[in-house]
Amino acid sequence: MATPRAGNRPYLPSSPFNAAREAADALAVPIPVGAQVSHERHGLGKVIALDGARAVLVDFGNGDVRRVALDSSRLERL
Repeated sequence: MATPRAGNRPYLPSSPFNAAREAADALAVPIPVGAQVSHERHGLGKVIALDGARAVLVDFGNGDVRRVALDSSRLERL
């Protein structure tokens, strides 16, 4: 029997987890496309796309594109 994927889960308006998600979204400061960022592990990069309200896609050069969460302590906008 296969387990359902997270994307297939129904939205439940009365779920107590919704408040935590909404609070986390409110704290995440969006970084505009084209902004330069620094990452502890990967170095300097440039934001190339937004990935929802919680993450960005960053090009660190040499074809190294990574998805980084906005609330990551390792990511800093320059």
